[in-house]
Amino acid sequence: QVRLVESGGGLVQAGDPLRLSCLASGFPFSEFAMAWFRQAPGKERELIASTKWDGEATRYADSVKDRFAISKDDAGNTLYLQINSLKPEDTATYVCARDRQRRRTFVPTGTRDFGVWGQGTQVTVSS
Repeated sequence: QVRLVESGGGLVQAGDPLRLSCLASGFPFSEFAMAWFRQAPGKERELIASTKWDGEATRYADSVKDRFAISKDDAGNTLYLQINSLKPEDTATYVCARDRQRRRTFVPTGTRDFGVWGQGTQVTVSS
């Protein structure tokens, strides 16, 4: 069974760092590009970071590129999102997702590129 399970969210103070994790199972994690999305109340789901299947290239939304870092641990089947200098506007549910295509030759950046989703982990940033 293909599964993605996020963890690491919570209530944090503005300016603090946070690391989110996404544990994958049921598929060859090392062969798929992955991404983090977030959705704030009343807003559309936003792709904030994605990584090529081999981890050799990444893409970020302009709103987060200086503070967020996506990485893959293929040995541990885990995707990470390191967030630095949290802001209240980072409050959202963070969801990890898997590419529909195995070993895509470029970093996927479209929502339609992803076909497997986790349930999400809530991050709330207080000012």
